[in-house]
Order: sequence, then C-alpha cells, then structure tokens
Amino acid sequence: MKRPLAAFACLVAAGTLFSVPPPLPAALAPGKAVAWEPVGLSGGGAMFSPAISPSDPDRMMVHCDMGAAYLTKDGGKSWRMIPTTALPSNTRCRPAFHPTDPDAIYSAGGWGGRLFVTRDFGSRWQALGNIEGNLCGEIAIDPDAPERILAGTEDGAWRSTDGGKSWTRCEGPKGECVGFHFDRTTPKDRRAQFAATKDGVWRSDDGGRTWAEKANGLPWRELRSFAGGSDAKGAILYAAIPSKSQGGRYEGGVYRSTDRGETWASAMGSGLNKETKAFDEWAMGDVAQYHVVLATNADPSKVWAMNANTGIPPPHHTAAFRSDDAGKTWHPTFFPDPRWKPFNVERDYTVCEVSQFYQDVPIAAVNPANPDQVVQVDGGRCYVTRDGGKTWTAAHTRPAPGPAPGKGSDWLCNGLVVTTTWHHYIDPFEPKRRYIPYTDSGFARSLDEGKTWKWWSLDGRAPWPNTCYELAFDPEIPGKIWGAFSNVHDIPNGNIIWNRHRSEGAGGICLSTDFAAAWKPLKGGLPEAPATAIVLDPKSPKGRRTLYAGFFGKGVYKSVDDGKTWAPKSKGLGAPSNLRVARVQRHPDGTLFALVTAKVKEKTFAPEGVGLYRSKDGAETWQAIAKAPAFLWPKDFALDPADSRVAYLGAADANGKQIGGLYRTDDGGVRWTLLARKGPEHFGAALHPKRPGFLYMTLCEDAPGGGLFLSKDNGKTFKPATGLPFNNIMRVTFDPADDSILYVSTFGGSVWRGPAEW
Repeated sequence: MKRPLAAFACLVAAGTLFSVPPPLPAALAPGKAVAWEPVGLSGGGAMFSPAISPSDPDRMMVHCDMGAAYLTKDGGKSWRMIPTTALPSNTRCRPAFHPTDPDAIYSAGGWGGRLFVTRDFGSRWQALGNIEGNLCGEIAIDPDAPERILAGTEDGAWRSTDGGKSWTRCEGPKGECVGFHFDRTTPKDRRAQFAATKDGVWRSDDGGRTWAEKANGLPWRELRSFAGGSDAKGAILYAAIPSKSQGGRYEGGVYRSTDRGETWASAMGSGLNKETKAFDEWAMGDVAQYHVVLATNADPSKVWAMNANTGIPPPHHTAAFRSDDAGKTWHPTFFPDPRWKPFNVERDYTVCEVSQFYQDVPIAAVNPANPDQVVQVDGGRCYVTRDGGKTWTAAHTRPAPGPAPGKGSDWLCNGLVVTTTWHHYIDPFEPKRRYIPYTDSGFARSLDEGKTWKWWSLDGRAPWPNTCYELAFDPEIPGKIWGAFSNVHDIPNGNIIWNRHRSEGAGGICLSTDFAAAWKPLKGGLPEAPATAIVLDPKSPKGRRTLYAGFFGKGVYKSVDDGKTWAPKSKGLGAPSNLRVARVQRHPDGTLFALVTAKVKEKTFAPEGVGLYRSKDGAETWQAIAKAPAFLWPKDFALDPADSRVAYLGAADANGKQIGGLYRTDDGGVRWTLLARKGPEHFGAALHPKRPGFLYMTLCEDAPGGGLFLSKDNGKTFKPATGLPFNNIMRVTFDPADDSILYVSTFGGSVWRGPAEW
C-alpha cells in the first residue's frame, strides 16, 4: 500500500532509542571563563567521506559539505569539530585510519583535496607528500605494511612506500578514482594491488610499478564504488556500476570477481531490489541503483551494498543490503521509517516530529576489522550499526534524558553541527527561552538556556519551512514574535549570488503568540517571496505595531496594523532590476536602513541597485549612502546605537576587484573608510552593547584564516578569536545578563557560545 510522503524542503535528522545519553553539561556561571562550545541542534546537513578506525571501533571521522570535518572517540555519542584552519573538509575522498595506531589518520583537506596527516587524533595536522591533482575516491593503507599507501585523484592514482612522505603516479589507472584493495593472498614484499576508477579496474603485481586492466565481464564502466577483501581463503573483489533496463531486464548493479579481477560476474543475488519501474512518485529513479559496496579482509564473503530507492515503503526503500555469501543472497538491514515494520533505527527529531523518514542516497564505510560495523551518512544524518544491521543507532544527535523521544522532545547537541544559523536570540521576557533560525532545518527553540533544543513541530510550522532568517519581538507582549521565512536559503552568500542555487521562490512573514511554538502566516498584501528581514518599531502602539519586512527581489514592505495588512515601500530603493533586500534595521532614533545585495549576470556583478540605503521618513523614501562601484557585493551591516550616522558595512570582492573588507562611515555615508581586510569575503560587524570600543568583525566563505575578529580600540586593530574551530562566521549576538559571553551564528557550523574577549 502506498502512503504519501509529506512535503518537506530539505533533509534533516537526528535520534536515539537504544543508547543511554550522558548527563547534561553543567551550566556555566555568569562571568566564568568559557571555552567555545556548539549550541543548538546537531546533524541536519550533508555528510560525506566517513571512516572507522580498525584498531579502535569507537573512533570515526566524517567530512561535511559546509567546511568542517569531525571526529568521535566514543562511537558517535559526541563529536569534535576539527578546526577548519587546520583541516578544511573534503567531501570526495574517504580518509584512512592507520591499521594499528588509532591516533594516526590520513585525510584529504579542502575542496582542492590536498593530503594531510595527524598523529595525535586530530589535534595537529600536517600537509604531506607531493601528490599532483585533487584527491578523490579514497586513501588506502596496506594493513600489513602501513608504509605502503595508495591515494586516488581525479585522474588515476598515486602510491607511496614511505608512509606518505613521497609519492609516485601509478602508470596505468586513468579516470576518477573510486577505490583500492591490497591483496593479502600475495606476499607482503610483492603485494598485488588493485585500483579502480570510473573507467575500470587495474591490478599491479609488482608493488605498483606497472598495472594491467582487469575489467573483463563488466558490461560497462562508469564505476561508482569498489571494494575488496582477502584472507587465507582467497580474495573477492566487488564493484558497483550503473543499473539499466535492457529489454525489460535488469542489468548492472553489483559485480564480483573471485579470480583477482580476471573475470567479473553479476553479484545481484536474491534479495536485492532489481526493479525497473518506479513504485511511487517519490522514487529516486525507475531502475534500482547501487552506489556503494563495502567489504573487509576480516571476512571477504560479507559484503554491503547501499542503494537508491525505487519507492518509499519496503522493499523499495534505501535498505543497506547485506550479503554473507559474496552476493549470492542478500537481505535488507535498514528500516528507519516507523510507518512500516520492521523498524530498527533510532528515532531522531525529524522522525519524532513528522512520523516518517526522509530517504536519501547514503554514503558509507565499514570497519576494516569488523564487517558487522558500518557507518552511513546522508543529507542530514549519521547512523551506525555494530551488529551487522540488526539495529542502527543515530550518531548525529541524542535525546535529553527522560522518556523515550517523541513529538516535542528535547535534544542535546552532540557536536556534529552541520547547519547554517542566522542569529541566536534570547527571549526578552523569559531569558531561559532561546531561539535559533536555521537554513534547511527551519527553526529550533530551547526552554533551558540552550542546554537542550526542540525542533519545530509539524503542526503550526511556517508554510515556508526551509529557512528562518530573522525574528522580531513585541516589546510589551510576552511570547508575541514575528518571523521572516523562506524556501530560498543562503542569502546573501555565494550559492545564491553566483546562481548555484535558485534565487527565486516562496517565503513570507509569520506571527507567533506562544513563544514560537506555532506560527501563522500573514498575508494582506505581502508578496510570496523570500523574506529576509523583519523589524518592529517599538514606539508604535501596542496592538497596532508598525513593522517593516525585507524581501529578496521585492524590496521593503510596511505594516501599521500589527502585520494584518502591508504596503510596498521601496521608492528610491535599489533598482527595478535589483530589489534584493538582504537586511533591514531600525536605529533607536527611528532611522531605517536597508541593504540591497549583489546580482550576477553572466558571471559579472551588475552595479544596478546594489548598496546600503537610509530612510528618515518611515520607509516612504530611500536614499543610497553606499553604492556601486565602491560596493558590488555587500553582505551585512551594523549601526552604532548612539549615532545613526555611524555604520559598518561588510563587503566581498567582485569583478576581480579587491574591494572586500569591513568599512565604516562616521558621517552618514559621505565617506567610507576601510577598517580591515582579512579575506575576500567579509560578512559584517557587531558592537558590544556594554564594552565601549569593542567591535567584532566577521568573515564568511573563503576566509584564509579565522572568521571572527575583535577590536578593542574601535577598529584600529583587530585580533582573531582563539579556540573557535569554525571560520565561516556571519553574525554576533550578546547575552544581556552576562557581558562576558557572546554567540556567533555560522554558515554551516551551527551557533557557538564563547568568550566576549580574547
């Protein structure tokens, strides 16, 4: 029976059913020295390149697509972000743990994929070797001779015989690498090696000096994955290739070689999904596809195959298939959706709130020493099995101690923070209440000063659930909050500006009267477009508040009746071709400011409309106080609360011009002074409300070093933050009860709580 899948903008997740979480961390006393710590939901963003240590199964590594890589030494109960300045993430190359030293890891770092090594479990990383080209596929270490290493690139493979100090290109393998295997049936001093790329499989019988192609029997190439296992009984190789329907017959999928690559035969035994027609409208394709195969030397006949679905319910779902007889027979192991039995996966906050599981194509790794332990990651989650797939635990989040998790449950942050956050709010009436607007995950709130978090309920959720950009609180009515929501994310960062993501879509303003537990959309003249800002005039009458909303592509709208009706107010703002409002702020003296950000056409930044605008008549008219060509990609701005003539503007490089930096005007925009340039893409600034002269500067994307800086002399000198591991920083907010604490929202690393001074 088909059951509909509820619409949802993006994958997020978390969970825990079978393990008992540790106690909550003790709250820090006001004024006490604080180290940086992540705050909010964990999980929720795309994860890649997992790996497990063969010498310590509790140690695992995961890379993510937002800049950071993470390590755990307790099996996924807690994670530590590796400082992005030490090892930026790489989503295309699986790292390798040393076979006997659990502290040693070889990993690609950065989008360019350079090789790094750590020998102290991630505290320090060192660039290694002379590999040319971008690493991809995997890094593989000979378990019997760890000085022998293979590493994949976009065009073939490289080998090292001295632990990675020096490398030689493997002559023979060509194409983008997908995997390796060291054949333990051959002598250690003359070890045969296998290298697989998208173009085929190669074997070397002389230590990697020469290679011969070994792909006879594969009906076509385009390899997606490769794995091997070898022991005293022999070697078995596995490969996954695209599946096709040929004359109504299923062809492709998983293949096996038992003669060291000389011949290949189908391993699509009984039990695998071999459908050639989609079961329902949510299928990932008509033909069942297999993207990952996993095998080990511990038992080469035990093999895993990770699939894309042909429908939502079993047996059509993403199932993590396992075979114990080299692919002759298979059985599904992963049943994460509570709507069907069996159900053997820990619930996370998504499953708890929406009562179903949002499927994605997994990326996975097996423990080289134990075929029963597998970690699989996807667009928002990380799951681990230690019993061959009988049960799966969630390693991306943990529920708070108490009853079994369900709707409305509280969740701990376990450090695997892979989310973009736009602000951190402390409720002005009940400071134990905290709020975080998210990209992809939408919104979360806390009732206990941020120790635990609730993901928003499906009932009462904003109709534009992907992103919440901003909140505005009624100054007299507790629990009354307006929010700006959108199904377009990442405004005003590079994905949107460079047209990598769509920039047009739905969004709007919502109202909550119960401390953000439920949201009601407001209409009354608003465009259905990405809402990026919501501002309230605290001097307007209670019950008839004046509100201003910013819309990406549609300008500024104003309401004088608590948000019931709205009117466009963009006279003098931007240009007809660019009303991309990214931020609106109101100064205490009543002056309004609106930022119109960049627009790229045919890879060129267009100057029309870009700039910072000011209104002194309640948004009836606007005047530019900073505009192109001096600024082509402004990202955010800050105002001096004591003087509306003083403003700070964060800008990024554009059209090949080094115009990125933090700028200040002291005279209402007549002159702008560059205070600092620490990278090509500055984001914004913040002034400490209780510490005169304290100015914080943020960088987001392409920050060559840290992303957060502090000036204690009003911008004359800046010092980077110490101890903050993430460097894509956007906004800084403060704790009104403790001026020694601040919160930073990040582009892909959640919210971090830390010291206000360093």
